[in-house]
Amino acid sequence: MDKLPLALDLDALRSFVTGIESGSFALAATRLCRSTSAVSAQLKKLEMQCGAELVVKRGRHLALTHNGEILMSYARRLLALNDEVMRAMKGEQLQGEIRIGMQEDFGESLMPGILGAFKRHHPGVRIIARVDRNQALLSALDENALDMALLWQPENNPAAGRLIGQCQMAWIQHPDLDIAGLIAQGEPLPLVMFESPCLMRARATACLDQAGIPWRIVFISHSLSGIWAAVQAGLGVTLRTRIGMPGNLSVTTNLLPSAGNLGITLKQGQGSDGRDGALTMLSQLMEQALISVK
Repeated sequence: MDKLPLALDLDALRSFVTGIESGSFALAATRLCRSTSAVSAQLKKLEMQCGAELVVKRGRHLALTHNGEILMSYARRLLALNDEVMRAMKGEQLQGEIRIGMQEDFGESLMPGILGAFKRHHPGVRIIARVDRNQALLSALDENALDMALLWQPENNPAAGRLIGQCQMAWIQHPDLDIAGLIAQGEPLPLVMFESPCLMRARATACLDQAGIPWRIVFISHSLSGIWAAVQAGLGVTLRTRIGMPGNLSVTTNLLPSAGNLGITLKQGQGSDGRDGALTMLSQLMEQALISVK
């Protein structure tokens, strides 16, 4: 008879996830109402079950090893499924109102799937969704007008929110726009951008200045739909991620300098106590949706 596969301990997985999200297993122990030694023992048990080191210390903080990153992606899904089963078996349904915000890039590509999945599980929850730019969402969080927001990581405040992913930046254009010809002739690169302040606008101009490529902004938009419309019309090139990029546009390769990656953060408001279960489920749905679009 074949030996049964080893089953991971869900309590240990919860301590592992909570420890990483809290930044320390001492804080995780407080949140989980356990002793620090008990949480540390659970981590050691997980490492023994996985046969690999999962975390390392970097200064005062914890960091995931490669194997830890692999386990973390599965652990969150396993815990979410476990919690969903328990709610279903007990007949528990969340009630109340949740206010969430998303940066414009995520709105059309992620919002429908996230809200649909959440509503199927918790039809009693009223959701108020806001799609806006980074600064407007950060201000709304500070004013307690939102419970949670999915944002581009602010470069002047990298600790704002919990980093849940990275997206590669890309120069995006209409295929008919002759970028190579413009550069060869010394013509300023035509840019399609948001009005300032804008993370991607600042990143684009800094990269071009460093590379010695002249530029000029030919179109300024107040909305992402305006950006895509101008680029589709061939007015210029923009710097964004591939999230939500229209199918008739293309990424410029090898002609313009790399703009690196941009972090994605999930930030929770100060006045969201009492809705932890709903917010936890929404954050998990957001993270799962990001995996499919990055």
